Amino acid sequence: MTMQLADFEGEWRLERRIVQADGVEARLQGVAVFRAVPEGLAYEEIGTLRVPGQPEMEARRAYLWGPDLSVWFDDGRFFHRVPAEGGETGHWCDPDQYDGRYEFEEWPVWRVTWDVRGPRKDYRMESEYRR
Repeated sequence: MTMQLADFEGEWRLERRIVQADGVEARLQGVAVFRAVPEGLAYEEIGTLRVPGQPEMEARRAYLWGPDLSVWFDDGRFFHRVPAEGGETGHWCDPDQYDGRYEFEEWPVWRVTWDVRGPRKDYRMESEYRR
């Protein structure tokens, strides 16, 4: 399946698992909304983050997705490009490397996995989106 920007528009239930290299596992449950704007789709997520041994906290994130499936941080910096048919992508955030994989085989359920490695970060983040 080849994805187009319009395929993502709307509201999605978001479940995320973040596993640190030491085995500590955090979970996030929330929603992600893709809203049409002149530049593409504004992505906003909000959820409850649960980290063992800490109080629950609200987590938020925002990006801009361009018509070519480019993803930009909310401050205007380029993040990565989503492979239209799924697959690998990446982002160097000095000094850490982000290696991502998009999976669309079970559309409209889709997944994104990021393996983050470097001197400051060492974790795997798995996100699942459902209508």
